[in-house]
Amino acid sequence: MEQRRPRNKNVKMIADQDTQRFMLSADQLRHRLNPVFDASQTEVLAEVIVDAYSDLVKTSDFNELKEIVRDLAQAQTRTESRMEELAQAQTRTEARVEELAQAQTRTEARVEELAQAQTRTEQHVAQLTLDLKDTRKQLGGLSMTVGYTLENEAYKALPGLLAEDHGILVQGRLKRGYIKDAKGRDLEVNILGEGLQNQQWVNIIGEGKSQLSIPEVDRFIHKRLQPLQAVFPQVFTVLVTHMVSSPDVEDYAKHRGIAVYYSYDF
Repeated sequence: MEQRRPRNKNVKMIADQDTQRFMLSADQLRHRLNPVFDASQTEVLAEVIVDAYSDLVKTSDFNELKEIVRDLAQAQTRTESRMEELAQAQTRTEARVEELAQAQTRTEARVEELAQAQTRTEQHVAQLTLDLKDTRKQLGGLSMTVGYTLENEAYKALPGLLAEDHGILVQGRLKRGYIKDAKGRDLEVNILGEGLQNQQWVNIIGEGKSQLSIPEVDRFIHKRLQPLQAVFPQVFTVLVTHMVSSPDVEDYAKHRGIAVYYSYDF
């Protein structure tokens, strides 16, 4: 009696092979099954397998599935590529943000340095302003001291000079003082006194300037001479100085009736 191989093992082997190829035709199945089974068994098995695979998956469905899987794979590939591009863009963005943050830090540090420098500059300017005010105050005081010294010498020398040059005999002494003008205001007069000129009383009015200029002559006329001419009927004016600011100053003063004396005349 012919010995047959175990049917279940052979069917599984053939089924595995068929599974790998999917949807074999009935004739192909019979060809595969004939060496193992008799004719009636081969026919039945072929029909059963064909029907089973036909119900399990149709060729068109399988092809559509393969298309879907291929599309999904391509979409996945594109997605992964896009994700890589996005990741690279994110990396570049983060690097740029870090650069901007560092630049911002440097800018803030520079602004802070400038603010501190500005504060130091303002403090320095404030100190210079105070120093300048103090210097001006000192110079003003020095100018007053020089002017007072000049006038103090004039008090001693002018009586002799006025008598010799203008025939004025000073009565009493020359001094500093205040005189009320026609409006009742007290005006400070640095050289003030009385004298007799041709047997008439004259009021001597003057002041000292370290360096006499034309604007100073005009100021003296406007601030002292004109207001006091309304108070005194006869006024003799005099200016004393160390030096004039230009050669025409003395002539300018004399033309306006003001006598000019220099410190070296004393």
